[in-house]
Amino acid sequence: MACTRTLGRLSESAYDFIDEAYLHHLLEGQVDRRQVQEVLAKSLAKQPLDPEETAVLLKADDPEVVEEILETARRLKREVYGNRIVLFAPLYVGNECVNDCQYCGFRRSNADQVRRTLTFEEIRRQVQALEDRGHKRLILVFGEHPRYSPSFIAECVRQVYATRSGRGEIRRVNINAAPLDHEGYRVVKAAGIGTYQVFQETYHRATYAEVHPPSTPKGDYFWRLDALARAMEAGCDDVGLGVLFGLYDWRFELLGLVCHARHLQKHYGCGPHTISFPRLQPAQGVTRQWPHRVSDGDFKRLVAILRLAVPYTGLILTARERPEIRREVMRFGVSQIDAGSRIELAGYTETADAQQMDREQFLLGDVRSLDEVIRELLREGDIPSFCTACYRLGRTGEHFMEFAIPGFIRDFCTPNALCTLMEYLQDYASPETRRLGQTVIQQELEKIPPSPRKQMLIDRLRRIAEDQERDVRF
Repeated sequence: MACTRTLGRLSESAYDFIDEAYLHHLLEGQVDRRQVQEVLAKSLAKQPLDPEETAVLLKADDPEVVEEILETARRLKREVYGNRIVLFAPLYVGNECVNDCQYCGFRRSNADQVRRTLTFEEIRRQVQALEDRGHKRLILVFGEHPRYSPSFIAECVRQVYATRSGRGEIRRVNINAAPLDHEGYRVVKAAGIGTYQVFQETYHRATYAEVHPPSTPKGDYFWRLDALARAMEAGCDDVGLGVLFGLYDWRFELLGLVCHARHLQKHYGCGPHTISFPRLQPAQGVTRQWPHRVSDGDFKRLVAILRLAVPYTGLILTARERPEIRREVMRFGVSQIDAGSRIELAGYTETADAQQMDREQFLLGDVRSLDEVIRELLREGDIPSFCTACYRLGRTGEHFMEFAIPGFIRDFCTPNALCTLMEYLQDYASPETRRLGQTVIQQELEKIPPSPRKQMLIDRLRRIAEDQERDVRF
């Protein structure tokens, strides 16, 4: 499809790969149980689904068939990711914005929003507060504004990596910011970022135009659609997709994500490193009604089908959701969550327990502390992980997918997850969390057959606990 305007040079693979008429056509009609089971068998073989196959799962509405889909997603998640849950925290650097997105508290027309950009010293104080809680992975979030240039973003990243508090350090910094041109991505990549995340928000053009005024940079649908292709051409081999579910029909949006993932796989050798799927939440001054809000039941189906469609991709469940919803959908395929999150500017040092809507982008549903979230994960038998080893050992991009697609990545990730959990237990955990964590570590060790690799893991756990070594990795 032809495009009317762009903000700079597009990628070499630039074309509009979202065929709206075809995607809507795929969602028409009914399916039988045999068709669903054929698709589920392909998912269990850890093969990505195409849009046609994904649509089969989306159209299944018999309660027994839906439960079969959910159970298959549970099984696939266990086989590919084991019982690990990776933890991170968001750090909002600035909420100045030239866009006017109709669902966002940061939109430029919201005169009641307190505008602020953290200084480098303020960033350091936020990072120290996060390190003192035990965090090792951050995502830096920026509004879209001329002052948030690639060089500014890169310097923020360098400030984070350079900040230490006691034994604390941030080992991976991801980015959620506006789409850049090729040179901008190169500047940011040189600072050592992990994943660069750009939400398309909605793949439905009419809805996109309705909620993103054309007079703003974000009003250019195609520049945004092409953003992660440019990032990969510029050397950012880990990129993240995202949709804000509730703007349009969730089934259409999920097909859009699958199309986008396949586009990146086809042209750059690997799909997205992560996919995020937040639902619309209340934001300051947003009073309009949203007819496509996603129910809790459909949200569970959404997560399960997404896991089955892209078995190799990390799925991020954010603290927008309530704890009980997070607890339930985590079983269907989620591999990463944020915890102990504050999304107000300087929220980790300056705010009390209550959320402050005039200083945040949207309302959070889960404001529990990091230790509380970790304690619940341990009670559920999960391994909370702060692992960053793959990224710092070069297992990224296409190389990462070589391990992840067949499901072998847990051979690296489980030992690293246990090592980072032991660090947390030693340095930051409450007594109850420490007791639970030590029990889980012992239970996980008992699952591993005797081998030199197991003995190596036992030795590294001992070095962390007794010799106080840190950043011990496989």
